[in-house]
Amino acid sequence: MGNQGQMVRKYMAMRLKQWENEPNDARVKGELAQLRHGIGKKPGEVPEMWELLFNRFPEELMSRNGEPSWAEWAVSLSLCMYALHQQGSDIHKKNMHSEQQPLGKAVRKLTALQDESELTRIRKRFTVFATSADIEECAYYLRGLVQLLRAKGVPMDYIQLAYDLYQFQTENGAQKVKLRWGQDFYRVVKQEEEEKEGHASHTSPKEGGGIASAVIEWVHFHIAVSFDNY
Repeated sequence: MGNQGQMVRKYMAMRLKQWENEPNDARVKGELAQLRHGIGKKPGEVPEMWELLFNRFPEELMSRNGEPSWAEWAVSLSLCMYALHQQGSDIHKKNMHSEQQPLGKAVRKLTALQDESELTRIRKRFTVFATSADIEECAYYLRGLVQLLRAKGVPMDYIQLAYDLYQFQTENGAQKVKLRWGQDFYRVVKQEEEEKEGHASHTSPKEGGGIASAVIEWVHFHIAVSFDNY
């Protein structure tokens, strides 16, 4: 799994770098428009996407049973979401792919820390997304999150997203990915709280309890959902 996961990363990085280095803006916009036709579709279902998905795609990652492979799902979905995210923005002026800003961190930046009602609304949408039972449900909720990111001009690391979506489908992989998403979301909350307090060296019991409660809430929610699904 590790080797194929890294191959997914490399392929996604290659595709993103091609568009970043492409001087012909019309070509980039045209290819991203083609990818948007694949939103809500299974990998390979839209012929317009075949070249953009399968050209130079590693043979080891391709399906051999007539159903999309984990890697095909991960890359296809990530490419489509990037195309949606980049829509309306010049890739050379504002690229919506930003390394070191994984999904959880990007979603947290959708709202200012002091706007508690907005934070609650975004957190609920993110939590619903994170309880997705399979990759198709994940794709459905991810689209809504990406639309929010696009609306506020918040970029995301699409290389990491592709890897996350690949691991999400592996045995016991979903729980690992969800844990990482939750950590990234609340890690930013903690950083912003510390900045708001002027980088205080000590966190008061009240503040520390806020972060701990948030993480516990995330864990308890997933435990409850797991029992309900069982």
